[in-house]
Amino acid sequence: MTNQQEVQKSREKGKQEGQLEQNKQEPPLSFVSRVMITGFFGGVFWSFLAYVAHIFNFTSIGPNMILIPFAVGDWKYETLGHLLGILAIGLVSILVALLYYVTLKRFQSIWVGAMYGLVLWGFVFIVLKPLFPDMEPITKIGINTNVTTICTYLLFGVFVGYSISFEANEIQNHQGKEVEQ
Repeated sequence: MTNQQEVQKSREKGKQEGQLEQNKQEPPLSFVSRVMITGFFGGVFWSFLAYVAHIFNFTSIGPNMILIPFAVGDWKYETLGHLLGILAIGLVSILVALLYYVTLKRFQSIWVGAMYGLVLWGFVFIVLKPLFPDMEPITKIGINTNVTTICTYLLFGVFVGYSISFEANEIQNHQGKEVEQ
């Protein structure tokens, strides 16, 4: 039997079973996996925009701030430090998104996400301030830095919060429709 005949026979067998490879679907990601992806993407995206704001001097604080207490050397103040900071913020944002999932997913409101972002800003810039020795207090870093970072955290909170709440609501509605049928 030639290779072509084997392929043809395999196709016919698949047609009989109704399982053509192109018709098979990947199992969907779990909701927690989607929350983690949302958190990582949100962290990378918004910290990249914060880096752009830092480049254009809208803020004196760049994404490398997360590395300063932990990394040794001057490389953390250069572009590599900012890029690795963006990646690190993406990883930390996974935990932040999971925290939102556990505590606030049932609220489908843009304002809950915005408040979450503001609480995160306060947590980082007030509570965690001792971890970042190079960062000046919020009263001394300037209005441009404060406004830019507050807006960035607020938008991050809206992105993560509304994405997670919307998906949770969609899953709940889908499960409710399955029960009715």
